[in-house]
Amino acid sequence: MAAPHTPPQHPLNTLPEPPPVSEAMALAHRRYWRFNVALIAVLMSIGFAVSFIVPLFARALAGVRFAGFSLPFYIGAQGAILVYIVLVAVYIVLMQRADRELQAAREADTAIREASQAQQR
Repeated sequence: MAAPHTPPQHPLNTLPEPPPVSEAMALAHRRYWRFNVALIAVLMSIGFAVSFIVPLFARALAGVRFAGFSLPFYIGAQGAILVYIVLVAVYIVLMQRADRELQAAREADTAIREASQAQQR
């Protein structure tokens, strides 16, 4: 039987400690990532519906006309690609807005931190 493996007491490559983060900044980060994950989930659900749900109901939707073509043909030929491009554009626009909000929170946190340090001097 082999002896149990014990990790070394002093690892060679220790990770540096992250800098301290204020509660307001931690909350801003949580909001940012919660929004990011929710946005990705919604956009991927739309992409899934266009890729898999519409083709499943192609026969039922064959009577629906869009731009002179039956809806399943249009979605398969070019509609899905247009939807994917719109999804990417929506993600870019919304995440740029979220990035600006996180940057504003970071700048406000830095200003508060610098002001408190100046008062302590």
